[in-house]
Amino acid sequence: MKQFFKKHWMDILALAAVAGLLAWGAYTVYERFSFAKKWTFFSTYFFKDRGYRILLTGMKNTALIAVLGIAIGIVIGTVIAVVRVIPPYKKLTRYAQNACTVYVAFFRGTPIVVQLLVGYYILLPLLGVRLNPVASCVLIFGLNSGAYISEIMRGGINSVDPGQLEAARAVGMPFSVSMLKVVVPQAIKNILPTMGNEFITLIKETAVVGYVGAVDITKAFQDQGANTYEYMIPYLVMAALYIVIVAVIASLVKLMERKLAKNERH
Repeated sequence: MKQFFKKHWMDILALAAVAGLLAWGAYTVYERFSFAKKWTFFSTYFFKDRGYRILLTGMKNTALIAVLGIAIGIVIGTVIAVVRVIPPYKKLTRYAQNACTVYVAFFRGTPIVVQLLVGYYILLPLLGVRLNPVASCVLIFGLNSGAYISEIMRGGINSVDPGQLEAARAVGMPFSVSMLKVVVPQAIKNILPTMGNEFITLIKETAVVGYVGAVDITKAFQDQGANTYEYMIPYLVMAALYIVIVAVIASLVKLMERKLAKNERH
């Protein structure tokens, strides 16, 4: 123990100094911003007045939008990726590829909040489609995710050895069947970790669904701040909740990566 302190005394002093500064900063914030009083407002509304019920609804909607959105995105993205890697020998193929290019350019070139506002307030009413805010968000986030997943999937398809496709064609499989049964499953395996990161991005982007009246995590805490006229604690708790959610998903993605790497070694 003596040797340890002798060897690392500088590190211990540095850590103690940092801990002291953090403690001083926390105490200063606590006193200056009347943290105890603000916490009383927050806890009274959140627990006693059952404000947590809005948060539970927001968490459910956030999960629903993210999970269904990425599911729609995987279907759309896979179709677009397959279309874009097909050799453009026929006119119909070229037209389809041009349409996919425009689709991807639009959804990658505009902010998600713009897509949400245009889709909910303009395009859906023009098409005569009536959806509740959450269902509209699922659809629009799915379309947005499809554009990004198509590029991820296209990279995954290009990473598969071309010999796999050639071997499938050599045994008599049509091009479409070869792609869907031989190439795409291998591509999905290669891009699973990246898909996890896309899911994390989708969860964070759901913070804008309040623009169309949907209740998500962000909207729930905004409503709490509006009801108590105090935003500091709700926003700090909101940030901490997002960090925890993203950390859990990131850990699951890392576990998946390790499992895939282990399977590759075997």
